[in-house]
Amino acid sequence: MNFIEWYPRGYGVGFEVSERLYRGRSAYQEIEVYQTTGFGRMLVIDGTVQLVEEGELSYHEPLVHPLLLAHPKPRRALVIGGGDGGTLREVLRHSEVERAEMVEIDPEVLRVSGEYLRVASELLRQLLAGEHPRAGLVVGSGADYLAGRDGEYDVIVADSTDPVGPAAVLFSGEFYRDVYRALRPGGAYVTQAGSVYLFTDEFASAYRRMRQVFDRVWAYSFPVIGYASPWAFLVGGKGGYDFERVDLERAGGLELEYYDPERHATLFQLPRGVRQQLGG
Repeated sequence: MNFIEWYPRGYGVGFEVSERLYRGRSAYQEIEVYQTTGFGRMLVIDGTVQLVEEGELSYHEPLVHPLLLAHPKPRRALVIGGGDGGTLREVLRHSEVERAEMVEIDPEVLRVSGEYLRVASELLRQLLAGEHPRAGLVVGSGADYLAGRDGEYDVIVADSTDPVGPAAVLFSGEFYRDVYRALRPGGAYVTQAGSVYLFTDEFASAYRRMRQVFDRVWAYSFPVIGYASPWAFLVGGKGGYDFERVDLERAGGLELEYYDPERHATLFQLPRGVRQQLGG
């Protein structure tokens, strides 16, 4: 049995699966968990692959670590979305982070991920019980949570689904302005931004909206297992934040598998046509 996620123009990314372990609908979306034959279990939301257990680091590492390693002292962090727990897990690997919060709109994603996936089940258990010493959980809208906050966070990470349904607001100019206000001087924000080749228009639109708000914006990409790679990411900096330099000494203790801080500059190797669409 095969599971295929279809992208525009008939392009698909597929996995061989042996069984469907869970299927249910929350107040927001359809959630499924499959057992793949070669990549462990797979989380699918509204028909789109969110992660596979054997390969999820190829997404979570480039989403989290470049942002935090480019910040000199990321003491306070916020994760928006990321109900499987993988993004928060990677944020907490940085000992400089004194406090991290995760805001997830869908409690069913938390429950299903904790029950069926090995990604961060113990972390999710601690969060739901209010027992983690450095992290907290808020069940609700990330956009509502950020509105009105001023200078509270050093880094903000948006680990959302694609810009439709409950995640659409996370790609709006109003949301980016709320993010900017919520960052401390020298802080930064990162978000996934879709397939470089198949969602180029959406990627470029988000880039342009962010440039209207943040002091500097960087676009980069990374090959992610289970996605229509290369996958795009966007970073918005406030004040003197510089995403082009990372702390290699701090990186040395992380023992990363996919993202290589010593080759940080390779993140920015976007295709020439895509760079032109972004405006150079």
